[in-house]
Amino acid sequence: MPSHYNYKFVLALVFTLLLNKNLIAQHTINTRTFYKHEKYLASDELQGRFPGTKGNNDAAAYIAKYFKKYGLQKFGGSYMQSFKLFVKPETNHAKSDSVTTQNVVGYIEGSDETLKNEFIVIGAHYDHLGWGGKGTGSKKKDTIAIHNGADDNASGVSALLSILKEVSKTNKRPLRSIIFIGFSGEEGGLLGSKYFANHPPVANTAIKLMINMDMVGRLNKEKHLSMGGAGTFPDGVALMKKLGEGSGLNPIVIAGDVGGSDHVSFYKKNISVLGFHTGGHPQYHTPEDNAHLINQEGAVLVCKYIYNALVTIANYNQPLYFIKQD
Repeated sequence: MPSHYNYKFVLALVFTLLLNKNLIAQHTINTRTFYKHEKYLASDELQGRFPGTKGNNDAAAYIAKYFKKYGLQKFGGSYMQSFKLFVKPETNHAKSDSVTTQNVVGYIEGSDETLKNEFIVIGAHYDHLGWGGKGTGSKKKDTIAIHNGADDNASGVSALLSILKEVSKTNKRPLRSIIFIGFSGEEGGLLGSKYFANHPPVANTAIKLMINMDMVGRLNKEKHLSMGGAGTFPDGVALMKKLGEGSGLNPIVIAGDVGGSDHVSFYKKNISVLGFHTGGHPQYHTPEDNAHLINQEGAVLVCKYIYNALVTIANYNQPLYFIKQD
């Protein structure tokens, strides 16, 4: 890369970060806010949030409640984007092989008259494995017990709502519009994100980036926050490394490695993506993935970093376009 190009990029990045100084306040992202959401979403009351169950529907209603509280606008008069999926009869007490679930979707309109027609999507899936058992993806196939999914993915949804609260409190809206979404059906094969990508409320070409948070609640002692897809939008790798400075994190920034969660559904539509996670652990897809194991202070660091990425990219002072990765 020519040195003059690097110089121009640094100037552009500094300008963008200065533009965002009022947005990067982070007054409301804290452990109390994050863990309030985490504790409820990963509670036994929701019985693992399996699609088509009361617990899944209650989780969707909870997300919608905060979408309304923080002022998100609705597409088509509702926060709910319903769709059907198929499950094996009797799995998680299903009475039919066809159940209805929903994505939860809302948006904040951008402040720029032109750029408000471009959208950044930020999302996380709220469904999990219910009571587990065969055919659900549980690592303990013979154990019937509530799989609360505290890290997978109550942590991502708690981050989503924490970031939304901060966005709602800023003095100036970002230039581009932002869509917030809670996906259902991820555990069954990215079904909610596939449905959204195939039935978007705006043109797919208007979606310039999708940010996904899946398992962001178990930050390790090395403070590694991994992300794939940073090379799918202009200067993404350099930006994400720059945002790591002073963040308290050691970001692992990967240009490609686009796979494994809901952002894949967008990448397949030639939409730029960032997929965040804090890594695997022995409790993954077991009944032991519970809220008391969440690293609350680490989750707040993750939320702040992703919030900064969101508002910086929403205010990007250069065109956003898709860059395919090998």
